[in-house]
Amino acid sequence: MATDYDAPRKTEEDQSEESIEELKARRHDKNSGKVDEDEAEAAESFELPGADLSHEELAVEVKPKQEDEFTCMSCFLVHHRSQLADQKKMICFDCAA
Repeated sequence: MATDYDAPRKTEEDQSEESIEELKARRHDKNSGKVDEDEAEAAESFELPGADLSHEELAVEVKPKQEDEFTCMSCFLVHHRSQLADQKKMICFDCAA
């Protein structure tokens, strides 16, 4: 694309004035700020805090704590004995660091 170097250049003020005028023109357009969104579809993806989840099933098998595991007294996660940093406090390496 050829550039005409002899043409008068627009300053930043001129460009900002044009953009302000464009914004003012768009402000009067009633549909410019609306977003096309299906309200029913959006509502299905949200879970409310008190929602009834009695029909849901647990997809993970929960096993009791094994003899070679301990519960960290800081983060309350169950770790293997190899992660035990302090036997008296029963804290894992992650929490001891």
